[in-house]
Amino acid sequence: MKYVVIGASAAGISAIRELRKLDKESEIVLISKDKEIYSRCILHHYLSGKRTLEQLNFAEHDFASLYKVNWIKGLACTGVKPREKTVTLEDGTAVTYDKLLIATGSQTFIPPIKNLPGAKNVAGFRNVEDIEKLKAAAGTRKNFVVIGSGLVGMDCTSGLLELGVRVTLVEMAGWMLARQLDPQAAETYQNAFAAKGVQQYYGVGVTEAVLNEGGDITDLILADGTKVPCDFVVITAGVRANVAFLEGSGITVSRLGLVFDETGRTSDENIYGAGDVSGLSPIWPAAVKEGIIAASNMAGVRRKMTDFFASKSTMNFLGIPSMSLGNVNPEDDSYSVEIKETKDSYKKIVHKNGKITGAILQGDLAYGGILQQLIANRIDVTKVKKPIFDVDYSDFFNIRENFEYYYDEQ
Repeated sequence: MKYVVIGASAAGISAIRELRKLDKESEIVLISKDKEIYSRCILHHYLSGKRTLEQLNFAEHDFASLYKVNWIKGLACTGVKPREKTVTLEDGTAVTYDKLLIATGSQTFIPPIKNLPGAKNVAGFRNVEDIEKLKAAAGTRKNFVVIGSGLVGMDCTSGLLELGVRVTLVEMAGWMLARQLDPQAAETYQNAFAAKGVQQYYGVGVTEAVLNEGGDITDLILADGTKVPCDFVVITAGVRANVAFLEGSGITVSRLGLVFDETGRTSDENIYGAGDVSGLSPIWPAAVKEGIIAASNMAGVRRKMTDFFASKSTMNFLGIPSMSLGNVNPEDDSYSVEIKETKDSYKKIVHKNGKITGAILQGDLAYGGILQQLIANRIDVTKVKKPIFDVDYSDFFNIRENFEYYYDEQ
């Protein structure tokens, strides 16, 4: 058996570990455009100088030799031929496979804003090359505009603040971290960033970039007519799955990205997918789990992705920790919402028909363990007789005669 894995990020590296665990002898080939293994989740620490590139590495120092991997570095994949079971690289090399995992991730999408594509002082926030560009710019430029206030945008903003530059945020949604937080939880962060001097614009997009004769952006024009001066623009608002190389392969791709089921299998029985190549923006833990699940099935061990809440996020910006699960902004009044606030914390649970569908913890995350128990044990929260935020671990540790633990809803 010959396994080929494309992509050296969370999903791909986790998959290789699992493949070698299940199959001690088969050949494993890793193909990646990256020459190093590094976590994209902490690129802001590399930007701020808190970590070196080596310290971004989340794998073992001798990863390739330890897992007996033939690592083809610095080459992108340009095509896949399922009938021939070959992968084509940008230098023309063809690599054969028996089982293939596509974990190519995503890339920055430069929106079609007037004059923005092609401008010199623009970068994304997806790889080491982007960070090197930002580091160099921070030495001579002081006004940075970050387009997008999702998790990546806030990581970028945090890193830039460490460099002592002025930062402006522009976001189409009505508040910061709109996928993860509700307006109230977002306001806590918005106020904290404002105190650090970050100018913020919400509910408005960018319509035009004003260029000077050298091709640099000097101002951004917002949809409401506001002119925002800038020396450098960072795009974090949009990403696109890296699936262009699959064109003509016959492998099913949606408008978002690669399509694969809960076992990781794509439309081809010998090809699997994992991570944000799906275009669904899974966070790090979900990408890791998808890589493991796909690898298990590639090696013949049947497993399915059954985790509750792929959209789980933990964050800590400016010393304020938060955790978000599922959909925290219910669509209609058919959902019930429980909220508990103190001076230093905010807790919110959204549920429907007894099932928790979303939650926010901010400030104090101690309740996270209880929340996990409620979810993992599929507790019908409508039958819990005490206030939901008063549930503690002792409620789960009732013991039957056979020493089996159970939760007493009475």
